[in-house]
Amino acid sequence: MRSMSDTLARLAALRGTLRPRPTQENPDLIALDGFGANPGALGGYIYLPSKRAKNMALVTVLHGCTQTASGYDIGSGWSGLAEDYGFALLFPEQRRANNPNLCFNWFNPEDIRRDHGEVFSIRQMIAKLVAEHSIDSRRVFVTGLSAGGAMTAAMLATYPEIFAGGAIIAGLPYASAATIPEAFDRMRGHGGPTAKELQLRLRNASGHKGPWPTLSLWQGSADRTVVPSNANAIVEQWRNIHGIDASPPRVENIGRHQRRVWTDAHGVEVIELYTIAGMDHGTPLDVGIGYGASGPFMLDVGISSTVEIARSWGLVPSFEKRHNAKPAAAQPENVAGLSAIGDDRGGIQKVIEDALRSAGLLR
Repeated sequence: MRSMSDTLARLAALRGTLRPRPTQENPDLIALDGFGANPGALGGYIYLPSKRAKNMALVTVLHGCTQTASGYDIGSGWSGLAEDYGFALLFPEQRRANNPNLCFNWFNPEDIRRDHGEVFSIRQMIAKLVAEHSIDSRRVFVTGLSAGGAMTAAMLATYPEIFAGGAIIAGLPYASAATIPEAFDRMRGHGGPTAKELQLRLRNASGHKGPWPTLSLWQGSADRTVVPSNANAIVEQWRNIHGIDASPPRVENIGRHQRRVWTDAHGVEVIELYTIAGMDHGTPLDVGIGYGASGPFMLDVGISSTVEIARSWGLVPSFEKRHNAKPAAAQPENVAGLSAIGDDRGGIQKVIEDALRSAGLLR
């Protein structure tokens, strides 16, 4: 069992990484209303490109803690890409009444159960857009960062029949935590269900019998908030569903970064894992290409997860494929050492409560 001093240090360190950020506004996002019962009490915004073809693709984008839909769009560059290539966007948004730090409640079992809570609210938003805006139901995707990444995993698990693919950035496996202490431990890579138990939870989330969504994972090798072992656990959770081996048949070097690729029996890429060398917690960007803006948890590291994710889903023309990917031998994961530096000046109870609120784990 971990000591109280260790727990306090980890809580205080987490409090320091998740301080509220100024709200950014994007006037191009349109508020979404009247999408259903909304049991998760979420807000929502949409972006529709100026040139709208029939049968547009739809990408659902889930922000991280302390972020808003508008702020995450400005940072990630999704609406710029959607405008240039003609697909629609949905931005569900957390409300402070649900979570004081605007985290999606990925650790609350009632919010990640099919037809309940926050996942059902997001499902209702998607249904409204598909029905009213000429969306191709075969090209619906979902992506998110951190808590939004963990909620992306929940959406893919609970409604696999509606998604062609998903992209999880610095997220966690579906149903890996069900309490506040478990959430902290999983983020730090401590404990957790076995691979077989994670696989069972994924299968039982929907009872789905058809094809499963493809999966794109993005993880910083130096992430100290959601450590890299979580990305490996997501691969393990999904590996059995897709019938693939533990070792990827292809590994590429992209500059200093690495991309591992798993293919199914037909040679189709079903899981990819980007490990971004030296990156801490956040969304990888390459602002020099014109999409996105650097800021807190929006990290300019010379590779754009937004563009590469869109490319993997066929939303960006294939002739713009990467030119600098080189085959490489598999390399061990660069897992950052865990460190926590906290200053306990407010008493044990205050430190715990403040840190829990900052992490979005206490309402």
